Amino acid sequence: MLGNLPFPGVTAGQGGDQLVSKAVTAAISALFKQTNKLEVKVKAEPVAKLFQGSVDGFDFMGQGLLMHSGLRVEVMELYVQAVSIDFGAIFKGNIQLRQPTQASMRIVLTEDDLTASFNTPFLIEKLQQLAHEGQPLTFEKTQITINDDQSLRMQSSIRQGASDKSVEVDITAFLEVKDRRRLRFVNVAYGGDSKAIELGHVLTDHVNELLDLDQFALDGMQLRVDQLRLRNKQMTLYGIAHIDKFPQRET
Repeated sequence: MLGNLPFPGVTAGQGGDQLVSKAVTAAISALFKQTNKLEVKVKAEPVAKLFQGSVDGFDFMGQGLLMHSGLRVEVMELYVQAVSIDFGAIFKGNIQLRQPTQASMRIVLTEDDLTASFNTPFLIEKLQQLAHEGQPLTFEKTQITINDDQSLRMQSSIRQGASDKSVEVDITAFLEVKDRRRLRFVNVAYGGDSKAIELGHVLTDHVNELLDLDQFALDGMQLRVDQLRLRNKQMTLYGIAHIDKFPQRET
C-alpha cells in the first residue's frame, strides 16, 4: 500500500514520520509557484501515534517562496503545535486537520521582495482601486527602500486620470503594527512639490488600509504579528499563525 503513495521519493520502507513529512512537504510545495528550499519535519513520539493521526508538531522552513500571485517571501518558518490529522487522507494526497491549531512564525521579506511585490498585477490592481478628485490613479515603477534608521521609503510614479504626465511621489515612514494584523505608515515625511505631497497623503491613507495581513495569508490561515523589525535591507515579522484548515492550492 505504501509503495503506491502519490508522493515523489516516498517508499514502503520509510517510517510514518517520514511519510507524513513527505506528504506535508508535497502539499505545501503545491501552494507556491516556485521554491528555492522547502523542508518539513514532523515530530511524533512514539511514531506509532501517527497512525491515530496524532502529531506532536512539525517544523516548516522555506526559502525563496514565490506565490502564484507573484508575491515573494525570502524566508518563512512555521513551528506548528500539537495537531490532529486525518492520517487516512494522506494516502489520497490530502492533508486534513481534525481541529484548528496554531504555529509560531517568522517571515522575512527583502527590500527586493517588497519592491517586486508592489509591481505585481496583484498589488497594482489593489492600488489602482484608489481615485483622487474623481479620477483613477495609475501606479508605475514603485520602489521600496529599507533605510538604516529602520524607516521605509516608497517611491512611485503616479498618473492621474488620462494624463500622460507622471507625478513622482516620495514617502519616508516608519512602520507600526495595529491590532496585530495591520501594517501602517507612521511619522510620514513627504518629498517633492505640492502635487507630489498631496498624492503622497492619498497614497499613505490607501496603503494603510491595504496592508492587512489577512488579505495576503494563505487560505485557512490568519497571521498575527507580535514584533516587526526593519534592518539589513530586510523586513522580519514575528508572530502567530492560526490555522483553521490546511491551505489549498491557489487556482
